Amino acid sequence: MEPSINRTIVIGDIHGCLESLNTLLEQLSDRADTFIFLGDYVDRGPCSREVVERILRLRREHPRVITLQGNHDLMFLHFLEGRDPSMFLRFGGSQTLASYQLQARTAGPAEAIPPDHLHFFRSLPLYYEDQHALYVHAGLQPGCHLSLQRAEWCLWAREEFLATSFDFGKPVIFGHTPFDRPLLAANKIGIDTGAVYGGTLTALLLPERQFISVPGERRAPYEER
Repeated sequence: MEPSINRTIVIGDIHGCLESLNTLLEQLSDRADTFIFLGDYVDRGPCSREVVERILRLRREHPRVITLQGNHDLMFLHFLEGRDPSMFLRFGGSQTLASYQLQARTAGPAEAIPPDHLHFFRSLPLYYEDQHALYVHAGLQPGCHLSLQRAEWCLWAREEFLATSFDFGKPVIFGHTPFDRPLLAANKIGIDTGAVYGGTLTALLLPERQFISVPGERRAPYEER
């Protein structure tokens, strides 16, 4: 008897685009054993709170849902903890606050969001690995063991990671950097296709390496963060 194949669906940056997420999940709900989200659930789009709620519901409905941290999720968490809000607000945080009915001038309102949402943001890991690939929001540092990867690389990496031909042992599936269409390279696959900029929200089905995309929502001008 042949061993069963674990089918994994990886979903790129959502940024509060609930309609796109719902459309994508309707197409994918019965096609995978594992769902992996690459982070950036919030900011720029109008429905950050609702996106988190939808993912929490998926967790209750599906036995295996992995949710990684994105740089925007970390900026929101820092805001909730009372840290400097300037970067968070500069890169789409006001839309997140509106979805939670919070005021931008109120830094540190952690008690004002649902406890399960706060736990969600506080418990997001930086990376994940399975038999198919390595998964991270932005990128990995070449030559550095997975257990030693730093948050700066996992959440913010861009040009240096994109340019490297380093063999990480498995393909690195990542988001963070928007492309017009998924990036498919020998050592990496990028699946942020700019849903919140009017592109698409893309999922990757593994091991088939099949891309499934649905229309985005054009809720923000493009900015590199």
